[in-house]
Amino acid sequence: MPTAIPIILEAPGALEQLAGREIGVSGWLEVTQDRIAQFAEATEDRQWIHLDRSRAERESPFGATVAHGFLTLSLISRLMQEVVQIRGGLRMTVNYGLNRVRFPTPVTAASKIRGRFSLESFKALADCVEAVWGVSVEVENSDKPCCIAEWVIRYYF
Repeated sequence: MPTAIPIILEAPGALEQLAGREIGVSGWLEVTQDRIAQFAEATEDRQWIHLDRSRAERESPFGATVAHGFLTLSLISRLMQEVVQIRGGLRMTVNYGLNRVRFPTPVTAASKIRGRFSLESFKALADCVEAVWGVSVEVENSDKPCCIAEWVIRYYF
């Protein structure tokens, strides 16, 4: 259940006034073992560090199973919904890609994560606007983020 109050924008062009600022922080989201297992099935990445609890407790330096880095990355769009919503003037939103991604610390099963979003830049194009988001995904009770990304989204009108 969301705990953040999103910024509501009436049109994608309104993002321009937010460029260069931290926009907000999402609520906490638990990364369950079931979610990790579902992601493993969807991607066919069934490495033991994600799925075998007993072995992970014995052999992993993390002491538990861990989420796939790409699972954490994929949850950014879910976390973003709690921070910014564009209500109108929008035909479609396209994930244009990532300029940079790092996974500084693991997300162990049953950990909670949240996203911290900054609008790094805004650019008007012919039929859309392009926003480059700085995203830091934090793990509850950790000093280091679990994912840092620069995410490019195009909002078509």
